[in-house]
Amino acid sequence: MSHDSAIREFLVSEFLPGMPEGGIPEDFNLIDNGVIDSLGLLKVIAWIESRFGMSVDVTDMVPENFNSVGVISAFLERMQRTPTHAAGHQLDITPY
Repeated sequence: MSHDSAIREFLVSEFLPGMPEGGIPEDFNLIDNGVIDSLGLLKVIAWIESRFGMSVDVTDMVPENFNSVGVISAFLERMQRTPTHAAGHQLDITPY
């Protein structure tokens, strides 16, 4: 199941206001083109966890998993097939 539409809707609302959702090509590099920076990447990860009830492992928090609509969609599909990403397995980032 492709998540392209939901991903595009989120990207437009958060990073590209005024752009039609269909205006983001599947392979458009969001990072190289300055749409998403390091803080934006964290926002995308938080949205994925909230919207899809998944936990993104710290080892998966690399730009290569989030640089285009197609890559994000493929990443989500891989996560949905992996039981360790189910809700409740979230990374504890509580400061000491």
